[in-house]
Amino acid sequence: MKKITILASLFFALTINAQTKRPDNWFNLDATKDNVNGVSTEKTYEELLKGKKSTTIIVGVLDSGVDYMHEDLKDVMWTNPGEIAGNGIDDDKNGYIDDIHGWNFMGSKDGKNVEKDNLELTRVYKDLKAKYDGKSEKDMKSKAEKKEFKYWQVVKADYEKELAQAESQANQYKFIRDAVSGIVEKIKKEKGISKVTLEDLKAFDAKEQKDKQGKMIALAQGASGMEVEDLLEQLNEALASMDGSRLDMNADTRAIVGDNYNDMTEKYYGNGDCKGPGAFHGTHVAGIIAASRKNGIGIDGVADNVRIMSVRCVPDGDERDKDVANAIRYAVDNGAVILNMSFGKKYSPGKKVVDDAVKYAESKGVLLIHAAGNAADDIDEVIHYPCKKLENGKNASNFVDVGALSWKPDDEIAAPFSNYGKKTVDFFAPGVEIHSTVPDLNKYKDASGTSMAAPVVAGVAAVLKSYFPDLTPKQIIKILSKTSVKTYKDKKVIKPGSKDEMIEFKELSKTGGIINLYEAVKMAEGMSKTK
Repeated sequence: MKKITILASLFFALTINAQTKRPDNWFNLDATKDNVNGVSTEKTYEELLKGKKSTTIIVGVLDSGVDYMHEDLKDVMWTNPGEIAGNGIDDDKNGYIDDIHGWNFMGSKDGKNVEKDNLELTRVYKDLKAKYDGKSEKDMKSKAEKKEFKYWQVVKADYEKELAQAESQANQYKFIRDAVSGIVEKIKKEKGISKVTLEDLKAFDAKEQKDKQGKMIALAQGASGMEVEDLLEQLNEALASMDGSRLDMNADTRAIVGDNYNDMTEKYYGNGDCKGPGAFHGTHVAGIIAASRKNGIGIDGVADNVRIMSVRCVPDGDERDKDVANAIRYAVDNGAVILNMSFGKKYSPGKKVVDDAVKYAESKGVLLIHAAGNAADDIDEVIHYPCKKLENGKNASNFVDVGALSWKPDDEIAAPFSNYGKKTVDFFAPGVEIHSTVPDLNKYKDASGTSMAAPVVAGVAAVLKSYFPDLTPKQIIKILSKTSVKTYKDKKVIKPGSKDEMIEFKELSKTGGIINLYEAVKMAEGMSKTK
């Protein structure tokens, strides 16, 4: 799901009209006081938690990697107390050498790292193609073969659809990028300037149709606070992620790791580089949860007394089930009590090994916060993995799915890209244009996606666990669900993925609610023995 965040941001940005810019910290603000759909973080610290003691807890960020030297994260990173940095020895004997701030399950022992990988759909398609391509149902002899052949037909159709959509989407984004960059270059040449401002865009006399479209897009984003250079950067990043590698059957990036991928019981592979290449997504997620509060720089995360453990398992492409399962187990075994999982995919051939890891986390009292996904799908009908429903048909009691919310208190409150589900998605949280930390040179940027909504919830859950440490995952989920604000429950909103189809907000999730820390803390005070 890593690069999908960029596409989600652009999907939102390029399908809306000019709007008032929201505050950078809108996800921490209060609906009543600040007129945005935040989770009331600041109000909670000021009114309910001021002067109260808390316990430091560990939150595992299972993602693309975290820049642990970022100015707003370095003081909140988990540091393994039993490990001596750089000595090449497994000092704490946990099976992982030099795991100082976490672990990387997408790297080799000699320090090489995977950044890109293909989709799980591509991997499944390749395996089945070798068996069934060119054959018909009449060639199948056994019931098992007939069943798998039907599955192959579904996979084949899905793969071909993805190929067509990928080409169409790449062409669309290339047109937009070229249109915007075209007028930028013309303005720079006409005025002899190096940087184009909103006023420059307004003054530009666009005569050609492509220039008119580029101007319209750039002005819309400029009105919401996005500089044209940032828009071009996002468009170029999105196009770079559309290079075809996701659907390349011949890609063999896994060879870098050097593990026996077919051995799902294998645990001790990878390296200690828990930042790795391409750490934008994980660093952004980590900042939302716990960027240092009140240090006078950057942003404030939701939680004020946590340590971030980075477990790298998400490439630019689809994560692998073996890595996800091992990432869960590593985080649990090394003390994390909440795991943020901002990733997902449509196929999961190794679902059992992931389910076993989820159940392991459940047995250890660890809460899993999962992003619902950015395909505007009803995930009651179209399953996105990992999921709370286990192979035995039961739901894991420690697992929640989170939809993405806009700051706008109107019919656009549900993010247009967000997955939803009356039975599957538990609640919604801020996930549109969230300002947070990004890697290298201590930067900060906006990103959108359920990938951003999940860490808001992880941060809220971390506050509850930190101030009321006796709370169990079941109790925290109950609190989050019951105290989610139902202001929009009966309001009709635009259904994600549609242009103007209206649906009651309560039909998009189990609770019909929006996460709220203030209300959650009030309920936790009544349930917890910790006062």
